[in-house]
Amino acid sequence: MRVTLLIIGSIQEHRVYVCSCFGITEKQVQEHASAGACTPRQIAGACKAGTDCGSCVRRIQALLGRGACPRRELLDQGEPAAAVLAAEAGPVPVASRAA
Repeated sequence: MRVTLLIIGSIQEHRVYVCSCFGITEKQVQEHASAGACTPRQIAGACKAGTDCGSCVRRIQALLGRGACPRRELLDQGEPAAAVLAAEAGPVPVASRAA
């Protein structure tokens, strides 16, 4: 009798955890950065990474680096912070006056 073994290998994604408190991986941080999060605070707002013990904040900063970020580009061009916030918010609707 001949026994044949079939070994089914699974391709596991290499996961490097940035935030062990919330189980956030490098890939997730990079996805949030691609979606527009430019700072550790914005990453925290998106996935809570960095909001518990805080030991991952420096790693998040390193992952974000100095890549393209519209807000950062405006600040680097010398635009005041208020202009940066206004650019993010978009046009402000004008309230209609009751006559």
